[in-house]
Amino acid sequence: MKKIVKIANAQGFWGDSVNAPIEMLKYGDFDYLTLDYLAEVTISIMQRQKLKNPNLGYAKDFVDLVVGNIDLIKKNNIKIITNAGGANPIACAKEIKSIIGDENQIKIAVINGDDIFDDLESYVDSVDDFSNMDTKEKFDLVKDKITSANVYVDSFCIKDALKLDADIVLCGRVTDPGLSLGALLYEYNWKKDDYDKLASGTLAGHIIECGAQCTGGNFSDWKNVDDYDSIGYPIINVYESGDFYVSKPENSGGLLNKYTVIEQILYEMGDPQMYISPDVIVDFTSFEILELNNSVFIKNVKGKKPTDTYKVSLSYENGYKATGQLTVTGPDVYEKAVRTSEIIWNRLKRYNIEFSDKKTEFLGYSSCHKDIVPLPKNTNEIVLRLSVKDNDLNKIKSFSKEIAPVITNGPSGITGFSGGRPKAQNIIAYWPALISKNKIKTNVVIVWQAKVKISK
Repeated sequence: MKKIVKIANAQGFWGDSVNAPIEMLKYGDFDYLTLDYLAEVTISIMQRQKLKNPNLGYAKDFVDLVVGNIDLIKKNNIKIITNAGGANPIACAKEIKSIIGDENQIKIAVINGDDIFDDLESYVDSVDDFSNMDTKEKFDLVKDKITSANVYVDSFCIKDALKLDADIVLCGRVTDPGLSLGALLYEYNWKKDDYDKLASGTLAGHIIECGAQCTGGNFSDWKNVDDYDSIGYPIINVYESGDFYVSKPENSGGLLNKYTVIEQILYEMGDPQMYISPDVIVDFTSFEILELNNSVFIKNVKGKKPTDTYKVSLSYENGYKATGQLTVTGPDVYEKAVRTSEIIWNRLKRYNIEFSDKKTEFLGYSSCHKDIVPLPKNTNEIVLRLSVKDNDLNKIKSFSKEIAPVITNGPSGITGFSGGRPKAQNIIAYWPALISKNKIKTNVVIVWQAKVKISK
C-alpha cells in the first residue's frame, strides 16, 4: 500500500485545453491522470453521433492525446482514468488500438453498464417511473423523444478495472469525482461502508474535476492570478486516512490558495450537508481546510450511507432553435438596436409567425447583468442578438431569412452580418430521473487489440 496516492486532472470538460494533458504527462510526478470530458448535454451529443455512425460517440480529442503521447504515458508509468468513452467507450478503445498497433501493449479497460438507452423501456415501472427529479413531470411527456439515457454508476467499477492491471480505464457516465475516487478505492481498498474515507475521496475528486478552476481559473479575485497563460492544473495527494493536499506542478502559473479551492468546492452545490453521490453522501460543512506553502490541506471530511438509487441522465428532442446577430453602430445606438429588433419581430408577426419562445439581447449594453449594475452611459456600438425556439422547423427557417434584410431596409449603421443565414438546430433538453441500484450492473471489458476480449 502506498503512503500517498497522487492524482492529477488535466481536463475539465470536452473543449478544455488540448495541451494541458500533454503538459501534465511531461511533468509526470503523479500516479494517475484523470480527464473529465462529460456533461449532461455532452453525452447526448455523443449519443446522436453514435446513432448516425456506430463507430462514433466518444471524445476524439482523447484518441489524439493517447496516440500522440503513447511513449510518454509508458515512460512515466501513468495510469489514465477518463469518461472520454461517452456513449461508445468500446469504439473509442478499438480506435486507439487500431492506430497505435499491437506492439504498444497498452491495456485498456472499458466500463460498461451505464448506458441503458437501448433497453430503456424495460427499466421503467411503478417503482422507477422516471419522473423528472426537478419538475416532477411524468415520463410519458418525453418518452417517445428520448435520445440518450445514462446512469451515474458508482466508482467501484473503476476499482474493478484497475484490479485487472489496466493502463487506461475508459468510462462512460461515472460521476466526475468518481474518476479520482475509483483510483483511491483500488489503492487503499476502502470498503463501501468507509463513509468518511469515501466522502474525503469524493471531495478531493470534486475539487479537481474542473481542471484549473481550482488553481486560479474562473476565480473571482482574478487580478491576483499570475501567468494565466501557463496555468497549472491540479494534483491531489491523498493519504489512506482520506486526508489530502491539493497542489499543482512546480513553477506553473495560476494561483492556489484556500479561496480558489473553496470556490471550486461551492461549484454545483445544492445542500452542502447533503452532497449526494452514488458512493456516499458528503457533508461539505464538516472538514477543516488549511492553507500551506504551495498547497491546501483538507482533513476530517464526514460522510454517510448513500441512497439506494442512481441518478439517470436522459436527453430528449425538444424542438428547434436559431440565433442571429447584427452589429448596430452610431449615435443613439441603444434606441436604434431596440428599433431594429422590433422591425424584425414585427415583420415576422405580419406573416403570422409567432414562436413558443424568443429572446432579444443587447450585447455590450449590460446583457449579462441587466438591472443589477448601472447601464453604460457612452456606448457607440451594440451587438444585437435575436434567438427563437419552436417545434415548427418552418418558422425557424422564416426567422433566419429576416436578419440580413435590415442592413439595407432598416436604420443606418448596421453591419456585422457574416457566416450566412442562421442555421436551425435541434434542441436537446435534459431530463433527470432516478433508478434503483439493484437494476444496474456494470462490467469491465478489456481491449488488448482492435478486437475485443470480454474479461468480466
